[in-house]
Amino acid sequence: MIFKTYLESPIGLLEITGDKNGIHSVYFENKFEKPHNLSLTCQGCPDPLLECRRQLREYFEGWRKTFNLPFILNGTDFQKKVWTQLSKIPYGSLISYSALASQLNEPMTVRAVAGAVAKNRINIILPCHRVVGAHGHLTGYGGELWRKKWLLGFENPHV
Repeated sequence: MIFKTYLESPIGLLEITGDKNGIHSVYFENKFEKPHNLSLTCQGCPDPLLECRRQLREYFEGWRKTFNLPFILNGTDFQKKVWTQLSKIPYGSLISYSALASQLNEPMTVRAVAGAVAKNRINIILPCHRVVGAHGHLTGYGGELWRKKWLLGFENPHV
């Protein structure tokens, strides 16, 4: 059974989905339809969702730099490889799509890497906001570019 819970954050409402085995998604409000009877509590919510909410609150409070959560990756083997690599990007850092492809030992797959990053369902925890275009340009972000800019500035005010 898939559960949903919500978290109010400085950059809008987050929807967290998952089950007893892990987190399936963390989406910004622009990626899901806000329920009319929204409740910020989750009746019978499994531990991974409750822990995700706790860790995200700590992140937004400014003292959590890494996440330690189980998550469920649904995608191709290549996408899973890219998403796993996202989790290794240090807090406050930036990396280009081409550098990410090189870290995967697949430097010719920049477009495929960008496509996989765009399909990341676990925002913030798998920090796709830290991936930028060539020369540090902010490129598309499923949570909208203003959120990407906010997250990067929050993690590293000098960016």
